[in-house]
Amino acid sequence: MTRTASGELFALVESFFIEYLPRQRGASSHTIRAYRDTLKLLFEFIAQRLDRDLSALVLEALDANAIADFLDHIETRRSNSASTRNCRRAAIRSFFKHLLRNDLPRSMQYSRVLAIPSKKARQRPSIYLEADDVRAIIARPDRRTYDGWRDYTLLLFLYNCGARAAEVTAVQWADLQLTSPRQVRLHGKGRKERLLPLWR
Repeated sequence: MTRTASGELFALVESFFIEYLPRQRGASSHTIRAYRDTLKLLFEFIAQRLDRDLSALVLEALDANAIADFLDHIETRRSNSASTRNCRRAAIRSFFKHLLRNDLPRSMQYSRVLAIPSKKARQRPSIYLEADDVRAIIARPDRRTYDGWRDYTLLLFLYNCGARAAEVTAVQWADLQLTSPRQVRLHGKGRKERLLPLWR
């Protein structure tokens, strides 16, 4: 019975990662990797807590108490922040919604997990540069050299667009429109795109 029960769990894990996340949700490889890491930590935590092999885990072991204990564990024992805890919770919620759609007999068990609230994360104050600081940084590159012009251009571009470094490095010629109206298409996190004007 244990082999069948654990096989049921891992069949649902497989369908979550192979069918649901990439094909139905269109999740990025980064999201899939983050969710994989979360479930790996969760399963290892529950297996250790029950003193059994990972391969012997069953769906019944994934109850609300176990999930709440895991979330507390990553915050207290692994020194994760409340926002990291909430990210792990989001991954677990996505998996449990998948379980709920595919395993109705245990719907009450899954609903209790989905009812676990997020934890309030303290907002850090925003850090920003004053106008004089920005001018000083932009004026720093030596524009008499090729590297200086490149750095100057990149700094202006970053300031103009408010882009992340990863967004800037992903810009290709096809993303730039250098005739009026000048604009750039930025490719951000989660395959989101932004079309922004470029100043002269």
